Amino acid sequence: MRSKLAAVLVVPSVAFLVVAGVQTATLVSQADLLDEFADQVRVGREITGLIHELQRERDQTAGELAALSVSPGRIEPGQPLPALEPVYPVSDQAIVRFREAAAPLAQGEVSWRISYDRADEALKRLPEIRAAVPAAGLTPDPILAEYDRTIEALLVLLAEPSPGTSRPELADTVQRYVEFAWVKEINSRIRAELYAAARAGHYDSVDLVKLADLRAQQLSGIAGFRLSATDQQIQRYAAVAADPNFVAAVKLEESTIAAGERGAALLKPGEWWTASVHRQELLRQVEVGVLDDAIREADRRSAAQLRRTMLTAGGVLAVLVAALLTSVVIGRSIARSLRMLRNQALRVAQIELPETLERLRTADPTTTTIEVPPADVRSMDEIGEVAEAFVAVHRSAVSLALEQATMRRHVNAMFVNLARRSQVLVERQLELLDELERDESDPDQLANLFKLDHLAARMRRNDDSLLVLAGTEATRRWNRPVPLSTVILAAVAEIEQYQRVRHDADDALHVVGHAVADLVHLLAELLENATSFSRPETLVQVGATARPDGGVLLEIVDEGLGMSPKALEEANEVLAEPPAADVAASERMGLFVVSHLAARQGVQVRLAPTGRGGLVASVLVPPSLLAPAPAAPERGPERRMLTTVAGAVAGPQSAGRPPAAPAGAPGDGSAGADSAAGRTVRRENPTRAEDVLGAASSERERPSTWWSRQGGRSASGTAAGPAATSHSDAPPAVPVTGGVNSRGLPIRVPMAQLPTTTGPAQPKVPVRREEPDPEQVGGMLSRYYRGIRRAESEDTMVIPVAPAGAGSEEEK
Repeated sequence: MRSKLAAVLVVPSVAFLVVAGVQTATLVSQADLLDEFADQVRVGREITGLIHELQRERDQTAGELAALSVSPGRIEPGQPLPALEPVYPVSDQAIVRFREAAAPLAQGEVSWRISYDRADEALKRLPEIRAAVPAAGLTPDPILAEYDRTIEALLVLLAEPSPGTSRPELADTVQRYVEFAWVKEINSRIRAELYAAARAGHYDSVDLVKLADLRAQQLSGIAGFRLSATDQQIQRYAAVAADPNFVAAVKLEESTIAAGERGAALLKPGEWWTASVHRQELLRQVEVGVLDDAIREADRRSAAQLRRTMLTAGGVLAVLVAALLTSVVIGRSIARSLRMLRNQALRVAQIELPETLERLRTADPTTTTIEVPPADVRSMDEIGEVAEAFVAVHRSAVSLALEQATMRRHVNAMFVNLARRSQVLVERQLELLDELERDESDPDQLANLFKLDHLAARMRRNDDSLLVLAGTEATRRWNRPVPLSTVILAAVAEIEQYQRVRHDADDALHVVGHAVADLVHLLAELLENATSFSRPETLVQVGATARPDGGVLLEIVDEGLGMSPKALEEANEVLAEPPAADVAASERMGLFVVSHLAARQGVQVRLAPTGRGGLVASVLVPPSLLAPAPAAPERGPERRMLTTVAGAVAGPQSAGRPPAAPAGAPGDGSAGADSAAGRTVRRENPTRAEDVLGAASSERERPSTWWSRQGGRSASGTAAGPAATSHSDAPPAVPVTGGVNSRGLPIRVPMAQLPTTTGPAQPKVPVRREEPDPEQVGGMLSRYYRGIRRAESEDTMVIPVAPAGAGSEEEK
């Protein structure tokens, strides 16, 4: 609608501007033409002044050359004649004035530029002509002809100004002063002929013929001037002609005309020169007057044209402004209503509706209604009805969004309930598996129980992923700093193919307690993808590098199938901006979970090709998630042996340490005897994340009870004995927080401030067994040796995991 209103206003205005612009452009071009014409006519003053001085120089040169032909004298080469020496500087000054006035106009019309160039070239040859005068006593005609050509070029330039064919009256003004300039030139040539004859003392036959022709041209020029001149100019010429000096010169000139038997009289050189000079000065006055009349007329017409152009342009602008104002006033009511409706629509679409959706995502679940503001347009026309309809659409959209938000909260609550129920079942399953593993003595059956135990641990991780999918944080917490190497080991223990992982991390790096669970989950998902999409015989490398800013860069490198550039770009976009939970998120749950866990803890995750066909997952842990190493405990707890495939969850540092025998392991007769024999005791449970993290805690920093429904367990999985009586740690001196929110307030970490209290484990009542049959014992031993040989073929070794801050016996 706005474009249509604009078209209604713009189309007629543009048409009017085009027509008015053409007319204004024509007037402007005419004004420019008249202004240039006035400038050219104004230069006529310098042109006629230069012609006047050159005429005097030429005429006097003709007399001096005639005198040299009669009585040649000694003249030094390159030196001017003494009589002409005062004349040259006057002509040179006139040339300078001419060039200063005419040179700026040489960039105008082509005809003017051509005529100016010819006149300028003729003036440039003037010094050569002057230099040749002393040697031309016997042949003066070439010198005088050069003067004539120079003056004629200036007269042609004088006649160049043209106002166009539509202004004949201005052309007549130019014609008047040009005709009078030619009359003055003919009089000057007659003066030169008579002065030369007087100085020579005789007339040649050629001189008489030339004089007759010049007198005829003189009479014709005066007649033409009288026909084109104004009455005032004719009166001015008549007044000059009546001057005594002018009359005396005319009488002297008439005396040289042969009549009947009387021949042409010779004039006295001095008398004739003086009289002719007076007559030329009088003619110069008339010439200046005629030229001034032309200049005034040209200036007047140029100013009138400029004024007409300005008035026309002003009138066009006034009409256009009036038309625009009228159109604006008429369409203002419509434009105002449309503008308000547009602003309302944009405000709803860009501000109010997104804010409403954001409020629904973060509002209290009990929120049932959200107010929608009324329409801004209150008119009763069609535009007002459209505004009300838009408000109704806005209200419907908000209601639908509220219903969807409620449904989304219900679905999330369903996910949370299912995940919690599944976690309870998985925990009970793990407890049952622990009991079965402690009672089982068959190696094959025990291996199957270990596999089942590991699958149950992975199921628990899937439940944690469901909680992330539902937007809920996990209930498991760790309230003490944990070594980064232990966090990586715990993540490795959460995946299926943990035997293929190799890691290298500095034991001095520790992770804050509230981020341990999320970081373990994040690394486990990345390691799961790395092992699942790579060949079984390849290894997955995990490296940790400290950064100058205090953070840590973890790199997980595999030699798998890799990803296409497009898929890699899409995956990095998901990791950078966590998407909303939908069907696509459930299909690629690992990537979704990693992105949300990284966003929750401020960790940056990015995938990149390795160049060898695999991928490298870079995990940048910020300094805020790292903590200094805790103080060393007074007495280290009992060590615990984790039996895994060689190098599966141990890095190069731990792999190189000699294994230390645990103290007080069940089933042994003497701990000292076991140490002396260098034997190790197999743990009763398979390696899980809680085992790795629990083994890394000192006696003062015991693991939280969320890792097991049974509470704290001893290193061997049985009752801790009398030394493990009820123990209660004091709350931390510095409150443990999960960062700050958008308002600057600390985020509370549930259960982080509570003391870690674990009761003594109840000793298990030994099961009464019958004496085994010898054949059964033999079969069990056979199976045991088969298991040993299979373990040797798999390069199985025992890796001790020491708690944080505790050293080995050899180190102590």
